[in-house]
Amino acid sequence: MKKIKPKHIAPSHQYPSLFRRLGAWFYDMLIIVAILMVAGALAMAIVASLLHIGVLTLGNYQDASDYLMSDPTASMLYSAYLAMIIIGFYSYFWTQAGQTLGMRAWKLKLQNQDGSHIKITQALIRIATSAFGLGNLLAFNSQRRSMQDIMAECEMIVTDNV
Repeated sequence: MKKIKPKHIAPSHQYPSLFRRLGAWFYDMLIIVAILMVAGALAMAIVASLLHIGVLTLGNYQDASDYLMSDPTASMLYSAYLAMIIIGFYSYFWTQAGQTLGMRAWKLKLQNQDGSHIKITQALIRIATSAFGLGNLLAFNSQRRSMQDIMAECEMIVTDNV
């Protein structure tokens, strides 16, 4: 009886290069900066309103901005608020469409190996292990998987659609 050797089956999709990943990351950073500017303006408006109606007082602080950045409690809450905006941005796009706006522009998609969208837990793991995008520098293995892709058990592929 002749033994049949299993053939290596090539994946039906292409994995992105580091350049493509960084391009999408840069596009997303531009969008996130704009979103954080709006979120910061909203926070300033809320603090200014609370100061105006007398709920908050400036004390030794010069203005609402100084209060948000220098007061230990306000600074911690403000930083957590901005972090939640960033986490929410990535989590929403990755779990709903598999693509952020930057990934769509660079024709990238994040998915499970079966092609399904990632779950919220995978998105949070991916965010926690991405090292602010530096995990992409480890995408030199055979499937060009970054550290965050490996840890979240997902893959990033190149798409043909826009």
